[in-house]
Amino acid sequence: MVPEARPPRMGEYPDGTVLTSTRGDAAIDRATHAARRLIDALLRADRDGTDLSGVAERLESVVDDLDAQAPAVQDRLVDMWSGEGITRHDPVTGPENAIAPPLTLSGRADGSVDGEVTMTIPYQGPPTCVHGGVSALLLDHTLGVANSWAGRDGMTAQLTLQYHRPTPLFRALTVSARQERTEGRKIWTVGEIRDDEGQLCVSAEGLFIDKKVPRPR
Repeated sequence: MVPEARPPRMGEYPDGTVLTSTRGDAAIDRATHAARRLIDALLRADRDGTDLSGVAERLESVVDDLDAQAPAVQDRLVDMWSGEGITRHDPVTGPENAIAPPLTLSGRADGSVDGEVTMTIPYQGPPTCVHGGVSALLLDHTLGVANSWAGRDGMTAQLTLQYHRPTPLFRALTVSARQERTEGRKIWTVGEIRDDEGQLCVSAEGLFIDKKVPRPR
C-alpha cells in the first residue's frame, strides 16, 4: 500500500525524479541509520566470540531516554500524517524507519518507477537469500508508488507474486513497477525484482482500489 501523501505525478516532473524521501543530515536520519547498523551488527555478532557485556545495559539506557521524550502514540501518528509531502516513516523507503532498507524510487518518463537496493542479513529468509515476505513488501510498496506516479492510486486489494529464483542478499537489486490500466475504481499494476545480472527473481501483479484510509486526527 502506498502512503496517502502522493509523490509528484508523471508529466509534472522530469524523468528520474526521486519520488521517495532520502536520508539527510538531520539528527533523526543519523540516529535511524545508526539503528540500522545496530540491527545488522547484532545479527552478525558471534554469540560466543563477541564481547556483548554491557551492550544490553547501554542500549536499554538509550531506549529509556527516547521513551521518556516520546509523545503519545496517537499524537505521533497525527504528526506523521500532518504534511502533504512524501512520508518518511514507511518500512520500505522511510529514512526515519530503522527497518526500511531504505529503497529510493525514481519516476521514469515511460511511466515506470525503479530503484536499486542491497538487502543484508536482517532481511534473510533462505540461506543468503531475501525472505519471500520481504520481497512482497518491497513490491507492494513499489507498485503503490508507480500508481501515484501514474496519477491514480489506492489501496492494495490483491497482490500475486511469482518467485522465479532465489533473491540474493549482498548484491544490488533493481525493484521496478508500472501501472498497466484502470477501470472505474480498479487499478492494475505490475512489478519485478531483478538481480545485478539482470535475472528476474520475483514478479508481481497487483489489483488496487481507488480508496483512501482516513488520516489520524
